Amino acid sequence: MTSAPMTSAPMISVPTLNAPEVAPPDGRRIARRLVHFLTGPLLVVAAGLMPAQADAAEYDDLLAAITLPDGFAIDVFAEAPGARSLALCGTQNVLYVGTRDDRVYAIRDADGDGRADAVETLATGLHVPNGIDCRDDRLMIALQDRVIAAPLAPEGALARPLSEAQTVFDGLPDSYHHGWRYARFGPDGRFHIGVGAPCNICETDGYEGTLIAIDPDGGNVETVASGIRNTVGFAWNPVSGHLFFSDNGADRMGDDIPPDELNEVVEPGGFYGFPYFGGKDIPLTGFRGRTPPATPIPTALDFAAHTASLGFRFLKATAFPADYRGDAILAQHGSWNRSVPIGYRLMRIGFDGAGKPTGQSVFAEGWLQPDGGVLGRPVDVLEMPDGSLLVSDDHAGLIYRITYGE
Repeated sequence: MTSAPMTSAPMISVPTLNAPEVAPPDGRRIARRLVHFLTGPLLVVAAGLMPAQADAAEYDDLLAAITLPDGFAIDVFAEAPGARSLALCGTQNVLYVGTRDDRVYAIRDADGDGRADAVETLATGLHVPNGIDCRDDRLMIALQDRVIAAPLAPEGALARPLSEAQTVFDGLPDSYHHGWRYARFGPDGRFHIGVGAPCNICETDGYEGTLIAIDPDGGNVETVASGIRNTVGFAWNPVSGHLFFSDNGADRMGDDIPPDELNEVVEPGGFYGFPYFGGKDIPLTGFRGRTPPATPIPTALDFAAHTASLGFRFLKATAFPADYRGDAILAQHGSWNRSVPIGYRLMRIGFDGAGKPTGQSVFAEGWLQPDGGVLGRPVDVLEMPDGSLLVSDDHAGLIYRITYGE
């Protein structure tokens, strides 16, 4: 598949003042008011410009429900309806936020106090702009059907309006089912994109069910891994350099199988089992007894079924306890069709000195209430230069900040 030249501009609309607010995809919203601590002169949102109001009790009940290990604290960094993928760009650490609806945000903490000063909706009308990352002077967004790129100024702001972003790759399958891409630049400078299978369990075709990599100009397409149902989180181990990716297990096979997965890419091009197997060796519905095209690579670690394991990042842990260094934090978005809900939490994944996973434990939980009520659904995590951890939540429409010892 060849890429399109970087000439055609995508159809994007730029928000205007007093445009109506758009609800997150699931239609649910809590705490849809302004972030209680935003005390700057203006807050830029989809509704235009409005004064930021201070209300110390705005999110107290939500934050009080979240439990963390001793010494850790959680607060609200910013409000961004539908917030999902996170990317930090430029010398001034501009935070770009992708969504599963049609918008992208830019968020700034200009005074460095750990609280957003402004939330700006850069554009609406994008086709599921979930995957987002930046490298050098370029912001790249993986839409459902293609990849667009926009130039960045050195400080991290857009050099031109996002409405002038250009298509660099148009080979992604345009299927709604698992059509929200996760995308990150790798250490090799290439843009990696997760392409989900267009189904629960089915045969895949072309780039479906893969993790691919492209050059920043959209060329040199490589299939890094295949046999993947839907990866919405991946990162490179700081010790081994190997790529690890989460993969969501199939539905409608019961409450406890197949598991969600963490997989390791030792050599590019490996096959990871879907749609023949889930987890290490569980045959998937409709494929029992069928021979896969290659021997599946075993999972590196299994997670509980239906936890919807998404964003995944390794920690430098400069501001966390030393034993967190080299471990990873995984966001579990939470089940949607399990008889007893599970997930809605952050997991800590331990890694040894060789860069191999050693186990998992709950790091933060409480978004799932004992009565089954849901306060939030974590999606992505990002370690900031000051060592704090940002967590997006597309259900509550918030980005949290987790700190240690402050």
